[in-house]
Amino acid sequence: MNDAYDVIVIGGGTGGYPAAIRAAQLGMTVACVEQRATLGGTCLNVGCIPSKALLHSSEVLTETQEGLAQHGIAATGVSFDLSKMLARKEKVVADLTKGVAYLFKKNKVDWIQGSARFETASRLSIVSEAGSVRVVEARKAVIIATGSEVATIPGVVIDEQRIVSSTGALSLSKVPKKLVVIGGGYIGLELGSVWRRLGADVTVIEFLDRIVPGMDGQIAKQLHRMLEQQGIEFRLQRRVTSAEATQDGVRLAIEPAAGGEPESLEADVILVAVGRKPFTASLGIEAIGLELDAKGRIPVGQGFKTNVAGVFAVGDVIPGPMLAHKSTLDGVTCAEGLAGRYAGVDYARVPGVIYTSPEVATVGQTQEELDAAGIAYKQGMFPFTANSRARCNGDTRGMVKILADARTDALLGVHIIGPDAGTMISEAVLAMEFGGSSEDLALVVHPHPTLSESLKEAALVLQGKGMHI
Repeated sequence: MNDAYDVIVIGGGTGGYPAAIRAAQLGMTVACVEQRATLGGTCLNVGCIPSKALLHSSEVLTETQEGLAQHGIAATGVSFDLSKMLARKEKVVADLTKGVAYLFKKNKVDWIQGSARFETASRLSIVSEAGSVRVVEARKAVIIATGSEVATIPGVVIDEQRIVSSTGALSLSKVPKKLVVIGGGYIGLELGSVWRRLGADVTVIEFLDRIVPGMDGQIAKQLHRMLEQQGIEFRLQRRVTSAEATQDGVRLAIEPAAGGEPESLEADVILVAVGRKPFTASLGIEAIGLELDAKGRIPVGQGFKTNVAGVFAVGDVIPGPMLAHKSTLDGVTCAEGLAGRYAGVDYARVPGVIYTSPEVATVGQTQEELDAAGIAYKQGMFPFTANSRARCNGDTRGMVKILADARTDALLGVHIIGPDAGTMISEAVLAMEFGGSSEDLALVVHPHPTLSESLKEAALVLQGKGMHI
């Protein structure tokens, strides 16, 4: 390993490792500093990947227990082994982290395990887990890609035993009888769904008057209703004031968000899922004068430049949606910018997906955002109850909703709740990237019978040409 590189990336997550690989592909010498013993960051180790493994396993269980009978398949005495389910999840993670390490070797990226700290804008000291210190220099750029950490709330101390973050919720040794989830966002709903399917009594507490704030309201209401039908209880407009361990579990104190009589809830486990915050601690950013905004994020300009020359930042530590694929977009685009190929980014085209059952996928503006901005729009909606493939599959939950400019017909937003929504949204993203219209979606020939025909049908409804509803 060298002591000097063209580029040093701090963080080996979904922003950092793609930045390192792309910079190496473009001919730069690159080192990536990661404090974990494995690469892949939060997403791969304790986030996106393990949660989706458990979501899929628990959904397979529910389908076997409740969904096979409609197909004439009898399955009696169905049970599950939680330890094997968790072991499968761990193997998925281990295989993928090894894959990232292989990609580093293939692309000649040096992986330095340890915690990095700025000595100057171009010089870093790296402390290994054993305590040894190594100093490395960046000739061209340092890219900060340290991601985010779990956000907390006053009065609730996470111990990863009874009061857990998403990390602890992925590794519970037994199914809790009663799970209380604080936060009605993506993470809370996904992990709450996992443990509800496995038998837990789940209650979600949300400070606002709705779940998944920021999502199209019509879609959010459908998701709320469907999750209630699955047995998840919601307590909206509630504030959590404290949580204390008891002999048998945890006692949670809550009160109305607008004020009022407090009440208490008992639970075996409490999951704190109130969001995430940028992780910049221990980097020594004060030593180089790096600025943070009021939310602890690193402001960046064109090319992901910070206010310090030669220092760049990508992913969850900068403004924008905290999503793994957005971080990868940042990292790759930043690396290409260092090679003179900066193409810019447009976060309005970054999709979001909630991997509940059914899935929810969205890109662009919501109806509420368009109303607030005074933008005239047309909308087209098509339910999966009218989709032939959904009928064949026995899952007709949800709908596709398309919003287009009333004057130009340009696609402004596409929102899907239903089976395989996370895959189908990519067609809408591609159409929007190319400046497409609802007419374009309506003209595309979709194979029949497929779920994705619902995108075409929603566009036809918007055009006033709907035939199947």
